Amino acid sequence: MRAAERPSDPAGTGWSARLHVVTGKGGTGKTSVAAALALALAAGGRRTLLVEVEGRQGIAQLFGIEPLPYEERHLADAPDGGEVRALAVDAEEALLEYLDMFYKLGAAGRALRKLGAIDFATTIAPGLRDVLLTGKVKEATTRTSGQRRAYDAVVLDAPPTGRIGRFLNVTAETARLAKVGPIKTQSEGVSALLRSPMTAVHVVTLLEEMPVQETVDAIADLTSLGFGIGKVIVNGARPALPAGPAVTAAELQRGLVAAGLPADRDIVAGLHDEARDQLIRRELEDSLRADLVELGLPMIELPLLPDGVDRAGLSTLARALVSAD
Repeated sequence: MRAAERPSDPAGTGWSARLHVVTGKGGTGKTSVAAALALALAAGGRRTLLVEVEGRQGIAQLFGIEPLPYEERHLADAPDGGEVRALAVDAEEALLEYLDMFYKLGAAGRALRKLGAIDFATTIAPGLRDVLLTGKVKEATTRTSGQRRAYDAVVLDAPPTGRIGRFLNVTAETARLAKVGPIKTQSEGVSALLRSPMTAVHVVTLLEEMPVQETVDAIADLTSLGFGIGKVIVNGARPALPAGPAVTAAELQRGLVAAGLPADRDIVAGLHDEARDQLIRRELEDSLRADLVELGLPMIELPLLPDGVDRAGLSTLARALVSAD
Protein backbone atom coordinates (compact mmCIF):
# COMPACT_ATOMS: atom_id res chain seq x y z
CA MET A 1 0.00 0.00 0.00
CA ARG A 2 1.45 3.36 -0.97
CA ALA A 3 1.83 5.74 1.96
CA ALA A 4 0.01 8.58 0.20
CA GLU A 5 -2.89 6.42 -0.89
CA ARG A 6 -6.31 7.22 0.51
CA PRO A 7 -9.61 5.36 0.13
CA SER A 8 -11.96 6.56 -2.54
CA ASP A 9 -15.64 6.14 -3.25
CA PRO A 10 -16.07 6.56 -7.01
CA ALA A 11 -19.47 4.88 -6.99
CA GLY A 12 -20.80 7.27 -4.37
CA THR A 13 -21.84 4.46 -2.04
CA GLY A 14 -20.86 6.25 1.17
CA TRP A 15 -18.48 3.38 2.04
CA SER A 16 -15.08 4.83 1.25
CA ALA A 17 -12.73 2.26 2.83
CA ARG A 18 -11.19 -0.47 0.69
CA LEU A 19 -11.17 -3.14 3.41
CA HIS A 20 -14.44 -3.49 5.33
CA VAL A 21 -14.18 -5.64 8.47
CA VAL A 22 -17.64 -6.80 9.60
CA THR A 23 -18.00 -8.09 13.16
CA GLY A 24 -20.84 -8.59 15.60
CA LYS A 25 -22.03 -10.83 18.39
CA GLY A 26 -22.92 -14.35 17.27
CA GLY A 27 -26.51 -14.50 16.08
CA THR A 28 -26.72 -10.90 14.90
CA GLY A 29 -26.42 -11.87 11.23
CA LYS A 30 -22.95 -10.49 10.55
CA THR A 31 -22.32 -12.97 7.72
CA SER A 32 -25.52 -11.91 5.97
CA VAL A 33 -24.62 -8.23 6.44
CA ALA A 34 -21.09 -8.84 5.12
CA ALA A 35 -22.49 -10.60 2.04
CA ALA A 36 -25.03 -7.83 1.45
CA LEU A 37 -22.30 -5.21 1.75
CA ALA A 38 -20.15 -7.05 -0.80
CA LEU A 39 -23.12 -7.06 -3.19
CA ALA A 40 -23.81 -3.37 -2.59
CA LEU A 41 -20.20 -2.36 -3.21
CA ALA A 42 -20.02 -4.42 -6.42
CA ALA A 43 -22.91 -2.57 -8.07
CA GLY A 44 -22.08 -0.42 -11.06
CA GLY A 45 -19.47 -2.71 -12.60
CA ARG A 46 -17.23 -2.90 -9.55
CA ARG A 47 -15.53 -6.04 -8.27
CA THR A 48 -15.51 -7.08 -4.63
CA LEU A 49 -14.13 -9.99 -2.64
CA LEU A 50 -16.03 -11.51 0.29
CA VAL A 51 -13.68 -13.31 2.69
CA GLU A 52 -14.29 -15.58 5.67
CA VAL A 53 -11.62 -16.76 8.11
CA GLU A 54 -13.37 -18.88 10.75
CA GLY A 55 -13.69 -22.16 8.86
CA ARG A 56 -17.47 -22.21 9.25
CA GLN A 57 -18.25 -22.08 5.52
CA GLY A 58 -20.92 -19.54 6.37
CA ILE A 59 -20.77 -17.94 2.93
CA ALA A 60 -21.38 -21.26 1.17
CA GLN A 61 -24.31 -22.03 3.47
CA LEU A 62 -25.80 -18.58 2.92
CA PHE A 63 -25.67 -18.89 -0.87
CA GLY A 64 -26.55 -22.60 -0.94
CA ILE A 65 -23.37 -23.70 -2.72
CA GLU A 66 -20.64 -26.28 -2.15
CA PRO A 67 -18.00 -25.48 0.52
CA LEU A 68 -15.51 -22.92 -0.73
CA PRO A 69 -11.92 -24.03 -1.40
CA TYR A 70 -8.83 -21.95 -0.70
CA GLU A 71 -9.13 -20.01 -3.92
CA GLU A 72 -11.09 -16.99 -5.08
CA ARG A 73 -14.25 -17.99 -6.92
CA HIS A 74 -17.18 -16.23 -8.54
CA LEU A 75 -20.01 -15.99 -6.03
CA ALA A 76 -22.67 -13.66 -7.43
CA ASP A 77 -23.40 -11.02 -10.04
CA ALA A 78 -24.23 -7.51 -8.92
CA PRO A 79 -26.35 -4.88 -10.71
CA ASP A 80 -24.89 -3.17 -13.79
CA GLY A 81 -22.14 -5.68 -14.44
CA GLY A 82 -20.58 -5.99 -10.98
CA GLU A 83 -19.14 -9.18 -9.55
CA VAL A 84 -18.70 -10.62 -6.08
CA ARG A 85 -16.02 -13.24 -5.60
CA ALA A 86 -15.55 -15.28 -2.41
CA LEU A 87 -12.64 -16.80 -0.52
CA ALA A 88 -12.53 -19.04 2.55
CA VAL A 89 -9.06 -18.56 4.03
CA ASP A 90 -7.53 -21.68 5.55
CA ALA A 91 -4.60 -21.12 7.91
CA GLU A 92 -2.66 -24.19 6.78
CA GLU A 93 -3.05 -23.33 3.10
CA ALA A 94 -2.04 -19.76 3.88
CA LEU A 95 1.09 -21.01 5.65
CA LEU A 96 2.02 -23.16 2.64
CA GLU A 97 1.56 -20.13 0.40
CA TYR A 98 3.65 -18.04 2.81
CA LEU A 99 6.49 -20.62 2.86
CA ASP A 100 6.52 -20.78 -0.91
CA MET A 101 6.35 -17.00 -1.36
CA PHE A 102 9.07 -15.99 1.10
CA TYR A 103 11.22 -19.12 1.46
CA LYS A 104 10.64 -20.99 -1.82
CA LEU A 105 9.58 -24.06 0.16
CA GLY A 106 6.59 -25.13 -1.90
CA ALA A 107 7.43 -28.86 -2.11
CA ALA A 108 9.01 -28.93 1.33
CA GLY A 109 5.97 -27.20 2.79
CA ARG A 110 3.65 -29.82 1.33
CA ALA A 111 5.87 -32.54 2.84
CA LEU A 112 5.66 -30.81 6.22
CA ARG A 113 1.89 -30.81 5.93
CA LYS A 114 1.84 -34.57 5.42
CA LEU A 115 3.85 -34.94 8.60
CA GLY A 116 1.41 -32.74 10.51
CA ALA A 117 4.08 -30.13 11.21
CA ILE A 118 2.00 -27.22 9.87
CA ASP A 119 -1.01 -28.06 12.01
CA PHE A 120 1.34 -28.46 14.97
CA ALA A 121 2.90 -25.04 14.34
CA THR A 122 -0.43 -23.22 14.12
CA THR A 123 -1.70 -25.06 17.21
CA ILE A 124 1.20 -24.27 19.54
CA ALA A 125 1.29 -20.68 18.29
CA PRO A 126 -2.37 -19.61 17.96
CA GLY A 127 -1.30 -16.07 17.14
CA LEU A 128 0.44 -17.38 14.04
CA ARG A 129 -2.89 -18.62 12.68
CA ASP A 130 -4.42 -15.15 12.90
CA VAL A 131 -1.31 -13.58 11.36
CA LEU A 132 -1.68 -15.90 8.38
CA LEU A 133 -5.40 -15.20 8.04
CA THR A 134 -5.05 -11.41 8.20
CA GLY A 135 -1.99 -11.58 5.99
CA LYS A 136 -3.99 -13.20 3.20
CA VAL A 137 -6.73 -10.56 3.59
CA LYS A 138 -4.09 -7.84 3.28
CA GLU A 139 -2.62 -9.46 0.16
CA ALA A 140 -6.04 -9.54 -1.53
CA THR A 141 -6.77 -5.95 -0.52
CA THR A 142 -3.52 -4.53 -1.89
CA ARG A 143 -3.08 -6.80 -4.92
CA THR A 144 -2.87 -5.05 -8.26
CA SER A 145 -3.79 -6.24 -11.73
CA GLY A 146 -2.15 -4.07 -14.35
CA GLN A 147 -2.60 -0.44 -13.36
CA ARG A 148 -5.52 -0.98 -10.97
CA ARG A 149 -6.42 -2.84 -7.84
CA ALA A 150 -7.62 -6.40 -8.33
CA TYR A 151 -10.65 -5.58 -6.15
CA ASP A 152 -12.45 -2.31 -5.63
CA ALA A 153 -13.31 -3.46 -2.12
CA VAL A 154 -12.71 -6.43 0.16
CA VAL A 155 -15.31 -7.38 2.79
CA LEU A 156 -14.13 -9.55 5.67
CA ASP A 157 -16.67 -11.62 7.58
CA ALA A 158 -14.57 -11.35 10.73
CA PRO A 159 -14.65 -13.16 14.09
CA PRO A 160 -17.34 -12.04 16.55
CA THR A 161 -17.06 -9.03 18.85
CA GLY A 162 -15.83 -11.20 21.72
CA ARG A 163 -12.47 -11.72 20.01
CA ILE A 164 -12.28 -9.16 17.21
CA GLY A 165 -9.80 -6.92 19.04
CA ARG A 166 -7.42 -9.81 19.72
CA PHE A 167 -7.77 -11.07 16.14
CA LEU A 168 -6.95 -7.73 14.52
CA ASN A 169 -4.20 -6.82 17.00
CA VAL A 170 -2.29 -10.09 16.79
CA THR A 171 -0.11 -8.83 13.94
CA ALA A 172 1.10 -5.93 16.07
CA GLU A 173 1.99 -8.37 18.85
CA THR A 174 3.84 -10.64 16.42
CA ALA A 175 5.70 -7.69 14.90
CA ARG A 176 7.09 -6.87 18.35
CA LEU A 177 8.13 -10.49 18.98
CA ALA A 178 9.76 -11.08 15.59
CA LYS A 179 12.76 -8.78 15.44
CA VAL A 180 13.77 -9.38 11.82
CA GLY A 181 12.75 -11.28 8.71
CA PRO A 182 9.66 -11.75 6.55
CA ILE A 183 7.35 -12.50 9.50
CA LYS A 184 8.17 -9.15 11.08
CA THR A 185 7.83 -7.34 7.75
CA GLN A 186 4.50 -8.98 6.94
CA SER A 187 3.13 -8.41 10.44
CA GLU A 188 4.05 -4.75 10.37
CA GLY A 189 2.48 -4.36 6.92
CA VAL A 190 -0.78 -5.99 8.01
CA SER A 191 -0.90 -3.93 11.19
CA ALA A 192 -0.35 -0.72 9.22
CA LEU A 193 -3.14 -1.56 6.76
CA LEU A 194 -5.63 -2.45 9.49
CA ARG A 195 -4.99 0.86 11.26
CA SER A 196 -4.98 2.98 8.12
CA PRO A 197 -7.86 4.95 6.53
CA MET A 198 -8.08 2.10 4.01
CA THR A 199 -9.77 -0.07 6.66
CA ALA A 200 -13.05 0.38 8.53
CA VAL A 201 -14.49 -1.94 11.17
CA HIS A 202 -18.29 -2.15 11.11
CA VAL A 203 -20.19 -3.64 14.04
CA VAL A 204 -23.48 -5.49 13.52
CA THR A 205 -25.99 -5.63 16.36
CA LEU A 206 -29.62 -6.27 17.19
CA LEU A 207 -31.76 -4.04 19.36
CA GLU A 208 -31.34 -6.45 22.25
CA GLU A 209 -29.48 -5.90 25.50
CA MET A 210 -26.57 -8.34 25.14
CA PRO A 211 -25.69 -7.53 21.49
CA VAL A 212 -25.83 -3.79 22.19
CA GLN A 213 -23.61 -4.13 25.26
CA GLU A 214 -21.10 -6.21 23.30
CA THR A 215 -21.18 -3.59 20.55
CA VAL A 216 -20.41 -0.80 23.00
CA ASP A 217 -17.60 -2.83 24.61
CA ALA A 218 -16.08 -3.90 21.28
CA ILE A 219 -16.04 -0.36 19.92
CA ALA A 220 -14.30 0.89 23.07
CA ASP A 221 -11.72 -1.91 22.79
CA LEU A 222 -11.10 -1.41 19.06
CA THR A 223 -10.80 2.35 19.49
CA SER A 224 -8.23 1.94 22.26
CA LEU A 225 -6.20 -0.35 19.97
CA GLY A 226 -6.19 2.26 17.21
CA PHE A 227 -8.60 0.69 14.72
CA GLY A 228 -10.95 2.91 12.73
CA ILE A 229 -14.64 2.30 13.36
CA GLY A 230 -16.95 2.64 10.38
CA LYS A 231 -20.65 2.15 11.01
CA VAL A 232 -22.93 0.58 13.56
CA ILE A 233 -25.37 -1.64 11.67
CA VAL A 234 -28.63 -2.51 13.42
CA ASN A 235 -29.87 -5.70 11.80
CA GLY A 236 -33.45 -7.00 11.87
CA ALA A 237 -34.97 -3.66 12.85
CA ARG A 238 -38.75 -3.74 13.18
CA PRO A 239 -40.94 -0.90 11.91
CA ALA A 240 -41.41 1.73 14.59
CA LEU A 241 -44.67 1.50 16.48
CA PRO A 242 -46.74 4.67 16.70
CA ALA A 243 -46.30 6.47 19.98
CA GLY A 244 -49.29 6.92 22.23
CA PRO A 245 -50.88 5.83 25.48
CA ALA A 246 -51.35 2.16 26.28
CA VAL A 247 -54.62 0.70 25.05
CA THR A 248 -56.96 -0.42 27.81
CA ALA A 249 -58.86 -3.71 27.84
CA ALA A 250 -62.15 -1.80 27.62
CA GLU A 251 -60.96 0.06 24.51
CA LEU A 252 -59.92 -3.21 22.91
CA GLN A 253 -63.29 -4.76 23.63
CA ARG A 254 -65.16 -1.79 22.16
CA GLY A 255 -63.01 -1.88 19.05
CA LEU A 256 -63.60 -5.61 18.52
CA VAL A 257 -67.34 -5.22 18.95
CA ALA A 258 -67.42 -2.27 16.54
CA ALA A 259 -65.57 -4.38 13.97
CA GLY A 260 -67.99 -7.27 14.41
CA LEU A 261 -65.27 -9.56 15.82
CA PRO A 262 -65.42 -11.89 18.83
CA ALA A 263 -64.82 -9.95 22.02
CA ASP A 264 -65.02 -12.46 24.85
CA ARG A 265 -62.88 -12.09 27.97
CA ASP A 266 -60.07 -14.48 26.90
CA ILE A 267 -59.62 -12.83 23.52
CA VAL A 268 -59.55 -9.34 25.02
CA ALA A 269 -57.10 -10.45 27.74
CA GLY A 270 -54.79 -12.05 25.18
CA LEU A 271 -54.79 -8.98 22.93
CA HIS A 272 -54.24 -6.71 25.92
CA ASP A 273 -51.22 -8.76 27.05
CA GLU A 274 -49.80 -8.65 23.50
CA ALA A 275 -50.27 -4.89 23.30
CA ARG A 276 -48.55 -4.46 26.67
CA ASP A 277 -45.60 -6.66 25.58
CA GLN A 278 -45.23 -4.66 22.35
CA LEU A 279 -45.18 -1.42 24.32
CA ILE A 280 -42.50 -2.75 26.67
CA ARG A 281 -40.42 -3.94 23.71
CA ARG A 282 -40.74 -0.59 21.96
CA GLU A 283 -39.56 1.24 25.07
CA LEU A 284 -36.59 -1.13 25.41
CA GLU A 285 -35.63 -0.76 21.74
CA ASP A 286 -35.87 3.02 22.00
CA SER A 287 -33.55 2.94 25.02
CA LEU A 288 -31.04 0.65 23.30
CA ARG A 289 -31.17 2.76 20.13
CA ALA A 290 -30.35 5.82 22.26
CA ASP A 291 -27.33 3.96 23.72
CA LEU A 292 -26.05 3.32 20.19
CA VAL A 293 -26.65 6.92 19.10
CA GLU A 294 -24.52 8.08 22.04
CA LEU A 295 -21.54 6.34 20.43
CA GLY A 296 -21.49 9.18 17.91
CA LEU A 297 -20.96 6.87 14.94
CA PRO A 298 -22.90 6.56 11.67
CA MET A 299 -25.74 4.11 12.22
CA ILE A 300 -27.76 2.14 9.68
CA GLU A 301 -30.90 0.14 10.44
CA LEU A 302 -31.61 -2.85 8.22
CA PRO A 303 -35.16 -4.19 7.95
CA LEU A 304 -36.30 -7.45 9.47
CA LEU A 305 -36.74 -9.97 6.64
CA PRO A 306 -39.94 -11.93 7.33
CA ASP A 307 -39.05 -14.62 4.79
CA GLY A 308 -35.48 -15.07 6.04
CA VAL A 309 -32.20 -14.28 4.32
CA ASP A 310 -32.34 -15.65 0.79
CA ARG A 311 -30.85 -14.15 -2.38
CA ALA A 312 -33.72 -11.66 -2.68
CA GLY A 313 -33.32 -10.77 0.98
CA LEU A 314 -29.61 -10.09 0.50
CA SER A 315 -30.46 -7.72 -2.35
CA THR A 316 -32.91 -5.93 -0.06
CA LEU A 317 -30.22 -5.53 2.59
CA ALA A 318 -27.70 -4.40 -0.03
CA ARG A 319 -30.00 -1.64 -1.21
CA ALA A 320 -30.68 -0.57 2.37
CA LEU A 321 -26.96 -0.36 3.14
CA VAL A 322 -26.25 2.17 0.39
CA SER A 323 -29.54 4.04 0.37
CA ALA A 324 -29.12 4.86 4.07
CA ASP A 325 -26.24 7.13 3.10
